[in-house]
Amino acid sequence: MATWSNFNLQNSASPLMEQIIFFHDHTLIILIMITILVGYLMINLFFNNYINRFLLEGQMIELIWTIIPTITLIFIALPSLRLLYLLDELNNPLITLKSIGHQWYWSYEYSDFNNVEFDSYMIQYNKSTPNNFRLLDVDNRIILPMNNQIRIMVTAADVIHSWTVPSLGVKIDANPGRLNQTNLFINRPGIFFGQCSEICGANHSFMPIMIESVSIKNFINWINNYS
Repeated sequence: MATWSNFNLQNSASPLMEQIIFFHDHTLIILIMITILVGYLMINLFFNNYINRFLLEGQMIELIWTIIPTITLIFIALPSLRLLYLLDELNNPLITLKSIGHQWYWSYEYSDFNNVEFDSYMIQYNKSTPNNFRLLDVDNRIILPMNNQIRIMVTAADVIHSWTVPSLGVKIDANPGRLNQTNLFINRPGIFFGQCSEICGANHSFMPIMIESVSIKNFINWINNYS
């Protein structure tokens, strides 16, 4: 989860988030190089004496400053397109989780199992314990097995919401009357937090998402005990 004074991205817990971080660093390096070059040229303009009497046109420099930005955009666009296709790729999911956005809570259904569905409310501050994270803990966590492909089906019952878990690289809109799909692959155990990142009303920031990643054995035990 995000902590104070942390200006970097959260530590990834999925291969997709790792690729997003790599792309972010790749693009940031290109932007830093462009900023340094433009800053150097702007500083040089302050010390220009305008003494070149024969500078009427420069076809070569115009050709260069047209081609170089084009090549730069290609270096950004190709990894971006690759990442977009990776985010949409879904191969043989083990489990399907349906998430329904309400004002101001989430409902979850494990479609592959009978009668496994529950509402997930944020724990009120006056009812929380010192071990709870304020505005992030919920009364019913999402339990998911790690190292398995998981399909997430997202929709909404009232207004537009957004199901977002930064450390897993997932952000998908929940629209009323529409069923959106994304995928998860959690590669380590732990507890991961997210929130509704859509301006869906006065309390839109108080719709936390809490995912607990466990081994497949513990997940099966949880399913058996729940039903």
